[in-house]
Order: sequence, then C-alpha cells, then structure tokens
Amino acid sequence: MDFNAIINLGVVGVGLLVGALLRAKVRILQRFLIPSAIIGGFFLLIFYNFIAPLIGLEADFLGDLVYHLLNISFIAMALRNPSDDKPKDGSARRSFFQNVVAIFGQYGLQCFFGLLVTLLMILTFIPDLFPAIGLSLPLGFELGPGQAYSISLPWEAMGFEGATSVGLAMAAAGFITGSIGGVILINLGVKNGWIPAEDAKKLRERKLFTGFLKKGETREGSRLTSEGESIDTLSYHVALIMLSYLVSWAMLAIIEKLLGFAGAIGAEISSTLWGVNFIFSMFAAAIVRGVIKKTHIEHTIDNGTLNRINGLSVDLTVAACLGAISLTALAAYYVPVIILIIVGIFITCFVLPWYSSRIYSDNQFYRMLVLFGTATGTLPTGLSLLRVVDPDFETPAARDYAYASGMVFVFVFPLILFVNLPAYSYTQNNPLLFYAMIVITLVYTLVFIVLYRIAAGKKAFSKIGTFWYK
Repeated sequence: MDFNAIINLGVVGVGLLVGALLRAKVRILQRFLIPSAIIGGFFLLIFYNFIAPLIGLEADFLGDLVYHLLNISFIAMALRNPSDDKPKDGSARRSFFQNVVAIFGQYGLQCFFGLLVTLLMILTFIPDLFPAIGLSLPLGFELGPGQAYSISLPWEAMGFEGATSVGLAMAAAGFITGSIGGVILINLGVKNGWIPAEDAKKLRERKLFTGFLKKGETREGSRLTSEGESIDTLSYHVALIMLSYLVSWAMLAIIEKLLGFAGAIGAEISSTLWGVNFIFSMFAAAIVRGVIKKTHIEHTIDNGTLNRINGLSVDLTVAACLGAISLTALAAYYVPVIILIIVGIFITCFVLPWYSSRIYSDNQFYRMLVLFGTATGTLPTGLSLLRVVDPDFETPAARDYAYASGMVFVFVFPLILFVNLPAYSYTQNNPLLFYAMIVITLVYTLVFIVLYRIAAGKKAFSKIGTFWYK
C-alpha cells in the first residue's frame, strides 16, 4: 500500500494549520495580512528542504499537486454561473475599458522589463544566464504559483536546472509583496485621504484580523442545490470539475498524438501545451458549462460552492508551492532572482498605483487594491486586500475586475503561445529568438501606453512626480 500521496497531503495540511494558528496569535502577521497559506508554506519550505530528506520523503509530489490544483482552480472559475447583475450603462463600459487597460499593462510591463533586465545581466556579469528566467517575473507575480510551475517545468528539460524552483520562489516573493505592500498602501490611503473619510473611520475602528470569525458569527458561503440522499452538493460540483478535467486531458492527449507526426518539433510544441494545461481546462469547463446550459440545469450550479473549491485549491497551491522550492537549486540563481524581484516590486508598488490613480474615473483606490493584489499574487489576494477597506464589497471594484480579466486573457494569449521563445534561443543557440520575444513584449508595453493615454485622458501624465493623483 502506497501512502506517499496521503503523507504529503497530511504534511501540507499540518502546514496550513500551523499557518492559521500563527496568524490567529501573532499580531504582526495580522497587521500585514499575511495569508495562513504563506505562513504555513514557509513551514513546509523548511520541512521539505531539511527534515523530509532525513526520513526519505520527497517533495516531487508537491510539484504535481501544484500543477493539477491550478487546472482545478481554473475549471472551478469557468463553471460559475454568470452574474445576473452585470451593469450595462455607459459608466460600466468605461470602467470595463479602464480595467482592461490597467490589467493589460501589468502583463506588458512585467514581461518586457523582466526580459530587458535579463538581457542586461547576460551582456554584463552573467553571460551564461538562461534567457527565459526573465519571464519568471510575470509568471510568479502576475500569474501565480500554478502557472509559474507548469509553464517553467519544460524549461528544465531545455537546460534550465531549477526552473520550477525559481518560478515558485518568484511567486512566493509576489505574495509577500502583495501582503506587506498592500497593507502599506492601505495605511497611506487612510493617512492621505485616498479613500472616503467614512470608510477610513470604519477601518480605524476595526480590530486586527485573526483569520477566524468570532463565536456566533457566520457568513454565507454556499448553498445546497441537491438532495443529500441522492448526491451531496459538494460531491456534485467536484464531479463536474473532474469531468471537465478529464475532457481537458483527452483534448491534450489527442493533440499530442497528432503532433507526434511532426517529429521533434511536434514533441516540443506538445510539451509546451501540457505546460499551459490550465487554458485547455478552461475550454473544457466551457464545454461542460455549455452542455449544462443546453440541458437547462444551470440552476444546480452554485457559485458559492465553486468558490469554496477554488479557495481550497488556492490555499493548497500557495502552501505547496513554497514547500516545493529547492533551496539548493535556487542558490545558483539568487542574484538574478533578487534583481528580478526588485524590478517586480518597483512595477507593482510604484508604477501600478501611479497609473491606477489616473486611469480610473471612480473608486480609484479600491480598484487599485484589486489590481495590485492580483498583480503580485492571485485574485484571492486582491479580494482580501479589497475586503480590508470594503468588507461587504459594496463598491463595484471586484465585479468589474472579474469581467475585465476574461477579456485581457484573450489579448495576452499570444504571449503564452510565445513564452518558450527565450528557451528555444538557448536550445537552438539562436539569440534572435530571445530578441524577438523582447520585441513582442515591447509592442505590448507600447500598446498599453497608447491605450492608457486614451483611458486616462488629460490625467494620464498630469503631475508626473505625484505618487497618487487626487
């Protein structure tokens, strides 16, 4: 009987519990809103690097766990019923466009400057640096640990030893930046009047967040859509997710067979596609969602239940991604990783708030917090920051971001398709492929600047030296 998976899941569970306990008891962790998953993840990082090898327990399972949980998370989001309260007036269309431009900008800026800094390091003091390492910045910060692992995994076979550890370390740095940087921004917002005085007053009166509700306090999270004697509601939703994942696997398996006729090139393309399985998972979920709608049983889908499954996936992913980092592999890249983290902090903590205060026409600070949280971690990070100043989500910031992010994904899909160009430049000894990716990301950055000028209007470059435009 093989208990390897159960033991590893048990260790991850212990990590989450340790994180939740420390968050509930240590005030500084509450003050900076450090998620329990990150706290527990550092416990796992120490355990798997120093203790697990002594008892013969390997961290390989964690990498697979992160990969699959990412796909499950995307499926859970794609199966959701669309909101019925989507506004259709002119202000909503304007905020939709502003959100699309703001999110689009982070992809372009992080990709371009990550690659540009990598090029500078190659031309100066690290000539043998693997060129794709520059993309670990947007993979870890903008996309998150799941994508950072799955997309960088094929790079290890191309010569980038420790690629997944670098990607996961970048994701961890992004989460920490989002948590600490978000709290700093919130404090600045209260101090400088960037949020309404009434909301600022409520925030001052609130107590530190322990991470648990008080005794007797409850919140609605999900509802039952099935009779328990037939099938439990949670079981029903999990079954739909696993069906979608099976469809995704079948799609990729068929494509892999067809690409096999193309020889080595087809094998490389196939490897890339398996690395972005989350895209196919979304397509598969859309197919299942379409069948559900055609058969008129969409009322059996509960968004709250899917949110809980997504939350479980995110918590496990964050904790496991830290545990999966190999400190030995990461040690060889600590200099470029630190430099890239500094670049990421500058883009997200300084550039992002600067243009957010100018591009949005309403609820600037609230919208900036969601954008900032997702640009350093994942959507739950952005929502947790927003909940600090808008606990009941009374502003449209979260809803509008969700609508816009789907459109942005369509626009950045080409970036994902070309993500392996820097790696190919190394395996094929052709620097032009690396330069081509830099040019592509430069085009994205320039397009963002043009769209930003249109969306922000006269405010676009007004008071350039002012951090927050009021």
